[in-house]
Amino acid sequence: MQSIPITREGYEALKKELENLKRVERPANIKAIEEARAHGDLSENAEFEAAKERQAYIEGRINELEMKLGSAEIIDADKLPKDRAVFGTTVLLENLDTGENVTYQLVGPDESNIEKGRISISSPLGRALIGQKPGNEVVMQAPGGKRCYEILEIC
Repeated sequence: MQSIPITREGYEALKKELENLKRVERPANIKAIEEARAHGDLSENAEFEAAKERQAYIEGRINELEMKLGSAEIIDADKLPKDRAVFGTTVLLENLDTGENVTYQLVGPDESNIEKGRISISSPLGRALIGQKPGNEVVMQAPGGKRCYEILEIC
């Protein structure tokens, strides 16, 4: 099984979600199924069907999280080189078309959140940035066309 790079914070967030599913969501869903069963005829019981669908989602997500946590490789960003863009580093970019500056942290696929400035290393921009140094220009193919960035700083 291929290891998946993840930050310590990302690992803890997945672990917290897994614990919530196991300790809170799953027991609450079991109660909902029991209550729906008590209403009688299951063939026309929308509450029962909804609870069973929720159960399937919860169990699927638990399995997915256990698999991800089992194959996760925690990367300590503080021990990584700061002379080039690598997993865990934060990169200050200038969009050469608009002049706008943006800052992104390169993270694993499960941690990406564009609103928080976290992009996946497997995204088009993430792939283009890996290994690049300050002063380098990066061209990436986006759905709307090519985008050009200059790496101003790596933190």
